[in-house]
Amino acid sequence: MTTTRGRLVLGVLLFILGFTIVFILYTVLGGTVGVFLLQWGDLITRILGVVIIAMGLVFLGLFGFAQKEFRFHVDSKAGIIGAPLLGVALGIGWAPCMGPTLAAILALSFNAGDPVRAGFLGLAYSLGLGIPFLLVALGFGWATKAIGFLRRHIRVVNIVGGVMLILLGVLMVTGLWTDIMSRLTAVIGSVILPL
Repeated sequence: MTTTRGRLVLGVLLFILGFTIVFILYTVLGGTVGVFLLQWGDLITRILGVVIIAMGLVFLGLFGFAQKEFRFHVDSKAGIIGAPLLGVALGIGWAPCMGPTLAAILALSFNAGDPVRAGFLGLAYSLGLGIPFLLVALGFGWATKAIGFLRRHIRVVNIVGGVMLILLGVLMVTGLWTDIMSRLTAVIGSVILPL
């Protein structure tokens, strides 16, 4: 790996680390708050279901005001030190990352009532967001083509994602989600789930 490529990969890894810390903190906070509110778990699950349905509708494009994207400029003079700070900035305020998918992850974290499990949800979300950046930085041409394919078909991706979020929200609002989770817990028994 060339020095330039190595520096690029290090910068991307630090960038990913920056937003991973933010997303893990978000989800752990949600899971921690969930521990104290478990007595109202059914009501909260139904309310969060409504939020997830709304996020699914955002994915489908029904609320134009929620489709706005805000961009900011970071001075490249910051070098490698700026990479994790840019990641933190992305985690805190970049509009697409604060959208429907993260809202669903936060709702599930809150509903879990387990800070450790919620932290793993945040880590999984961050890896899903960060791995494409890393693959492009490593020079995998197919990753660039895959991102291009997704960009060209983003409407289909949004529709599928929106429908899935709406279905999850409906399950939560109707109480079926809690019932399904209870049945799965009974079937799984003593197996500890990774997330």
